[in-house]
Amino acid sequence: MLNLQAPLPQDLPAFFLTLSLLLLFVFLAELLRRKFGVSGLVVRKIMHLSAGVVIFFIPAYFQSNYYPAVVALFFLVLNSLNIRFGWLGSLLPMPGTITLQSPAGKSYGSLLFPLVFLLQLLFLWESHKWIMQTSMLLMGVSDSLAALVGSSIGKKHIEHLTKNPKTVEGSLTMFLSGFLLLGASLMLFSPEFHGGLAGKSFMMLFALALLLAVVATAVEALLSYGLDNFFIPISVAYLLYVLEMNPAIRLEPFLLGGLFAFLLALFSIKVKFLNNSGATATFLLGTTIFGLGGVTWTVPLLTFYLLSSVLSKLGKKRKAKFDLVFEKGSQRDAGQVYANGGIAWIIMIAFSLTNDPALFFAYLGTLAAVQADTWATEIGTMWPNPKAWLVTSWKRVPVGTSGGVSVPGTTGAFLGSLFICASAILLHVRWLSDFGVLNSFLLIGFSGLLASLVDSFFGATVQAQYFDPIREKVTERTHSLAPDGVLVANRLIKGTPLVNNDLVNTLCAISGSTLAYLVIEKAHLFQ
Repeated sequence: MLNLQAPLPQDLPAFFLTLSLLLLFVFLAELLRRKFGVSGLVVRKIMHLSAGVVIFFIPAYFQSNYYPAVVALFFLVLNSLNIRFGWLGSLLPMPGTITLQSPAGKSYGSLLFPLVFLLQLLFLWESHKWIMQTSMLLMGVSDSLAALVGSSIGKKHIEHLTKNPKTVEGSLTMFLSGFLLLGASLMLFSPEFHGGLAGKSFMMLFALALLLAVVATAVEALLSYGLDNFFIPISVAYLLYVLEMNPAIRLEPFLLGGLFAFLLALFSIKVKFLNNSGATATFLLGTTIFGLGGVTWTVPLLTFYLLSSVLSKLGKKRKAKFDLVFEKGSQRDAGQVYANGGIAWIIMIAFSLTNDPALFFAYLGTLAAVQADTWATEIGTMWPNPKAWLVTSWKRVPVGTSGGVSVPGTTGAFLGSLFICASAILLHVRWLSDFGVLNSFLLIGFSGLLASLVDSFFGATVQAQYFDPIREKVTERTHSLAPDGVLVANRLIKGTPLVNNDLVNTLCAISGSTLAYLVIEKAHLFQ
């Protein structure tokens, strides 16, 4: 729980020492940059690394979290003002420069670093200081080394990953250094384990360090603009916390789930279900759901993933004429993984912290929603001579139009939702039996169906649609490729530019989960 302790007079010397030391780092960084011409990236990452080391030792000389929180707030305010006014160039990418880690000078890392430190101080200080120390050290040291190596000797660029260029060399540095730090930290702090990690063997902790290092590397690889400063320590701290605190989550299944997620990501790239970013996001999502949720949560997700992926590959010739209408093709990227699985991911995280059975119905509802949406699109476009109507006016529209619905597509949406519920019922999940098998089928089936109609409504009203001047057709794509290879901007004719297909899919996923959750809460079945 969030807790800010009272200030202790004996912590004042350590407070002034820590604040002075960190300000000295900033002063030296500015001196190196201005007087000696040292690269802004280098001095930033040296400060980043140094701050991570300082934070690691903070619990050794502070008895209360009050003054460390004051330090975090001080730098949160300072860095916020610095982003606005640019006083300290050593804390920001140089304007106009493009590095491997910070293209075009855009980064919010200096703001997110003290923010995530403050949050961990408030939530973990009282009982799990070691988790804060481990996650912040990992972010401070490994992320800095990855940036330095990637920008200096990185040669092999990883394609289709994120807006910030990433290299194999930088990611490998992140993994190796992260593994060493995590392994050493878990061994050092093992006497403090009192929950699910207590008494685990050296080999099990070794395996945990290995998996967490892969997780941290995947998070660093996917995120741009300094967001990894926040999500690397948050993701590692969260996983360590639930492994310690939730008795229903055991280390061995978690490790097996992470391994399965890793193999699934590799398989998805091999068969071209996902590109590099989609596979990386799938590994992170899968590690959480497979590892923490076990078979009960894994099978419905795999049902959606496998059935929808296979369906998207079928009837390619018949669907080929729609390829230039839809925003993206059949090979999914991270954005589509977040849109289709992000809400399920969040629900799994919430369940791991609360153990609320109603969240499982919300989970099935969101998977039914995205399955229904996918099946409606795929079946609707594959069907011979289909007819479609706009969901808002019921006027005839060409098949593939955003907001269009058809009888085959709507039928497919409902059947797809039922498959999600059936996959859970076959596992004999007790919560579904308590609610009733027929009731569960109806709830999840209609949650998916209604969510697909919500998707169609937003697609017809606010989703951006463009006119392709080259092929003279309406499309969801912002640009088109001319025959001479020139990329041509399409003209917005309807909707809002910020509302793309991924956002509409996310709203669809939210609506399916919300409906299922509210019905279960209204029934007071698990209260």
